[in-house]
Amino acid sequence: MGISRSSSFKRRATGAKKKLYRKKRKYELGRPPAMTKLVTGEKRIRPVRVRGGHLKFRALRLDTGNYSWGSEVTTRKTRILSVVYNASNNELVRTNTLVKGCIVQVDATPFRQWYEQRYGVKLGKTTTKKAKDAAAEEEKTKTVTRTTRRKQAKRLADHELDPAIADQFNVGRLYAAVSSRPGQSGRCDGYILEGKELDFYLRKISKKKGKQ
Repeated sequence: MGISRSSSFKRRATGAKKKLYRKKRKYELGRPPAMTKLVTGEKRIRPVRVRGGHLKFRALRLDTGNYSWGSEVTTRKTRILSVVYNASNNELVRTNTLVKGCIVQVDATPFRQWYEQRYGVKLGKTTTKKAKDAAAEEEKTKTVTRTTRRKQAKRLADHELDPAIADQFNVGRLYAAVSSRPGQSGRCDGYILEGKELDFYLRKISKKKGKQ
């Protein structure tokens, strides 16, 4: 028996069963959920032929996506590291299932590199001595023209980075929300959380950790 989206199988508001007067229709069909999994280093997408001869792209496994940093007006392709919160179901967090609206942690490296190129400021702290030495050596060998330095200084003059985002760069992971539908478009794109929205989800995540 196929999945149907018809309301004829639902009960009435009174609780009474509806009497079926016709069979299912093709335009009422439903399909099983994609349940897209986050699997490192693997990308598995299947095309699905749908009504009108069009195609949907069912993502079964993904590990990357394009994420937008709204306040800086930039977008970078980055790795998805983990699913940390889902308002609808905690089971989707445990199983690392990617759906629209879930909160994920993404790799901060592409954004850190862009920020350094744009403002000439290194984000994130280097903890080990080896990493500090490597950073110092890289700083010596790097050549930046005076024109570029002037541009960076001008941009930095009236710019302020949100402390909550700066803290995340220290860890190397940024909180982001998924805004695409992996089971429909085959992509897991979204945006970096900022401002009040970030505060809201940080409270939710810490509350959930407190209960465990």
